[in-house]
Amino acid sequence: MEDPNQEREAEIKSLIDLVVRRTMDIDFSWSWPAGVAFYGVGRAWESTGKAMYIDYLKTWVDAYIKLGLPSFQVNVVSMGHCLITLHEATGDDRYLDLAVSKARFLETQALRFGEGVFQHTVSSVNDFPEQAWTDTLFMAAYFLLRMGLKTGNKAWVDDGLNQWYWHEEYLQDNATNLYYHGWDNVQKNHMSGLFWARGNSWAAYTMAQALRHIDYLYPAFMQIEGSLRDQLSALVRLQSPGGLWHTILDDPTSYEETSGSAGIAAALALNAHPLHRAALERAYQGVKGQIASDGSVLNVSGGTGVMADAQAYRLVPHKRVQGWGQGLTLAFLSALIRPGISKGSSV
Repeated sequence: MEDPNQEREAEIKSLIDLVVRRTMDIDFSWSWPAGVAFYGVGRAWESTGKAMYIDYLKTWVDAYIKLGLPSFQVNVVSMGHCLITLHEATGDDRYLDLAVSKARFLETQALRFGEGVFQHTVSSVNDFPEQAWTDTLFMAAYFLLRMGLKTGNKAWVDDGLNQWYWHEEYLQDNATNLYYHGWDNVQKNHMSGLFWARGNSWAAYTMAQALRHIDYLYPAFMQIEGSLRDQLSALVRLQSPGGLWHTILDDPTSYEETSGSAGIAAALALNAHPLHRAALERAYQGVKGQIASDGSVLNVSGGTGVMADAQAYRLVPHKRVQGWGQGLTLAFLSALIRPGISKGSSV
């Protein structure tokens, strides 16, 4: 009789393979959609050991390096995640050197405001003056923490942790424990003041990862652990019966959205609270139901700025296959079969 755990793992690995292969057919540029997608492919390699995934990343990254890379900014820095994975897989210092250059850009050139908080940027111009978005926690803060731990650079670790501290201060609502999408430090408000699913997933997933790699006696651990604990307790109560979350978390008239759901579910998997097992199983079934036979992750909202109002979030299209949908789904599926990561292991 076949072990049901082995059956589940085989099913998850099959889904991972479908999603990776579909991701390989997307013509990305060197920017954040690839940064998130390739982060997911890297996690897929770590969880399955499938060399084809690393071979694909290596071929793509090498080709793009030859073509020439764009100027750095906060969102583009997310490409550094796959460079860390490539260095760990191949030992080729070219990848580490490029990742170091991205970390140094964050350290010395990235736009900041207040107490050293990264301003969210998507191009070489000053897109959103003195605005903090949850997206930055994945694109830059988590990357800088990974690089600090990998290279032993304490200043990078501290800078990364400082980003979580201030993004929590600016973005986590004390009443609901959910994260607002953005904060405008000039206007001193949360702009539309809505709780966006993918934004909450950026916060939850990166906090869950950070907690696996910093000492529990460190003050930042206590701050991040408390923020994540309360956020996840709120999120499981907003899950739809089918296992996904609405694109505006507390608005059931907004559509159920897969990338945010996958990111939230990945955080639940990493956090592994016993009381959240049923929610995690519902999330698995819900996300699995959004993976098409060709590996396309369906019902993923398009690139979303801080929108003007709830109706604008409801109208964000969710027809196309997106890199962040593929990547967050891979991060979730990979977390389900990498349960026992210890502190100090690969980040």
